[in-house]
Amino acid sequence: MTTSPRPGPNVTRDQAVQLLDDLTALTIEAGRAILAIDRSGLAVQGKADGSPVTQADLAADRVIAAGLAALCPAIPVVSEERAPAGTELAGSFFLIDPLDGTKEFIAGRDEFTVNIALVVDGSPLLGIIGAPAKGVLWRGVAGAGAERLTLSADGAITDRAAIRTRPLPAAGQPWVAAVSRSHGNARTEAFIDARPGAERRTLGSAVKLGRIAEGSADIYPRLGPTSEWDIAAGHALVTAAGGVVTDCSGAAIRYGIGHPQFLVPEFIAWGDPAAAPGR
Repeated sequence: MTTSPRPGPNVTRDQAVQLLDDLTALTIEAGRAILAIDRSGLAVQGKADGSPVTQADLAADRVIAAGLAALCPAIPVVSEERAPAGTELAGSFFLIDPLDGTKEFIAGRDEFTVNIALVVDGSPLLGIIGAPAKGVLWRGVAGAGAERLTLSADGAITDRAAIRTRPLPAAGQPWVAAVSRSHGNARTEAFIDARPGAERRTLGSAVKLGRIAEGSADIYPRLGPTSEWDIAAGHALVTAAGGVVTDCSGAAIRYGIGHPQFLVPEFIAWGDPAAAPGR
């Protein structure tokens, strides 16, 4: 019989805002732990699902686990590296990807991220995406706005700016589709092709969702399975910045509700909510 963590206390929007700075510091610390790993001698192992894991993934996970245990001991944590057997969770829980874009990290690229989301009753409320090799961090709380932080090499915040998604350009005008470097498929390509004028921007990891939130891309379709911890932080961020994340029919994406192996069948991140089906 599978088990799930005990329900966490429901976190309010105001409480999430109060947590934002501490969780940002934790995201930065995890990013620095990743950057401290020498990629030239990286040991890569395969997990049961065939995805790679490295000492960088595990180092970031240790940092986040210790930090969340100190900050919010009553709130359960689901991490890619420590997923519980059960997939149904009630109340509030953290949904973590300590290193999203492991393939990008292994390849020596800078498009990998640390993702921390706080989910309340199935909906992402708070999301932080740190891109340590880029010196960028996006963060937001749904209903309280979003911002982009610029970081120095030592992780200090040097600049911050409020961000907002943008309206989808009018029919016939160019628009930007964020597409995955590692996980493209025919169905996603057909979705983009059905909307003429697309400029494809190939990106790795949750950087794509950061670009939607800041208004430099319009739509990110992923019409194939992905893990909840890959997108929950970006979902919260896009929502906080004025966008929406749905399935193909326009229904909301929900988390911790029993998807097998925490897999989301499909999703589309829309910078402009009016462009989503049924709106």
